[in-house]
Amino acid sequence: MKVSILGSGAYGCALATVLNFNKNDVLLWTPFEEEMKELRDNHVSKVLPGVTLPEGLNYTTNLEDVCSSDLIVIAVPTAFLNSTSKKLKKIYNGEPICIATKGIEQGSCRFVYDIIKENLKTDKLSVISGPTFAIDIVNKSVVGLTLASQDKETIDIVTKAFSNNYFKLRKTNDIIGVEICGAIKNVIAIASGIIAGMNMTESTKAMFLTESLHDIKSLIKGLGSDGDTVLTYAGFGDLLLTATSDKSRNYSLGYMIGSGSSNEEINNYIKNTTVEGLYTLKSIRDLVKDKDVDMPIINLIEQIIYEGKKPKELINFLIKKP
Repeated sequence: MKVSILGSGAYGCALATVLNFNKNDVLLWTPFEEEMKELRDNHVSKVLPGVTLPEGLNYTTNLEDVCSSDLIVIAVPTAFLNSTSKKLKKIYNGEPICIATKGIEQGSCRFVYDIIKENLKTDKLSVISGPTFAIDIVNKSVVGLTLASQDKETIDIVTKAFSNNYFKLRKTNDIIGVEICGAIKNVIAIASGIIAGMNMTESTKAMFLTESLHDIKSLIKGLGSDGDTVLTYAGFGDLLLTATSDKSRNYSLGYMIGSGSSNEEINNYIKNTTVEGLYTLKSIRDLVKDKDVDMPIINLIEQIIYEGKKPKELINFLIKKP
């Protein structure tokens, strides 16, 4: 099977190694000529230090090259998803699509799935999401992800392309629920890092994650989807991983805030690191307001990050929360 991946960041490269292991013909697209040459000539990526990528991967900066594939995987950052998919629209031939990007677009509050569906006018869409760090995928750790789609042919193609003895996919048709989980867990991970940075106990951290699961479930149900999706790989699994590990950039940012790092240190980290939770935070805030869902933790996280509210307010919030 020929599979093209839009996006050569850490996760895109990691997924490429799975597809290559499964003997697919893999093409990685990047808009940057210099990055493409580094990948092609040296088989290394600066976002995956110490990793040598398989020599069998192919690379391109030409978007037209990806549209002769059996499957297109989208792994570009949320902020660039709309512009990239609009360019793809001009040459798209109806190939099945697997979305690995997580988040909600700022301003419009559109989910990734909705952006792709609107721009490409296709129902051959799926979303994968779950507790997986790129480096663990590259190292062939046993991992599980949720695969969401309402198109059987797309589910079959994605499953065939990815599934093996270390990469498991569990299917659902709750696309919105999976997308909510994949987006909001990055925001919750920032707050979890703040709590860890304040040297709170494991018991307090567990309390916070439990309360967060309830809130995420309420949000999913408020948007008309299945609240039980919070118990899947895309829900509890991804939240547990992202909100408890210092490998998570969102958690690491929160830890810096909670431990009292200087504004200069925090701003430098934000400047030099892709922290998806920051991009998603404002969109989630606007979304819960628009849908009239009660989720005050979102406003509190924003106030701590941008308005100078003290991190200890998170603990007060947990105690007073109904």
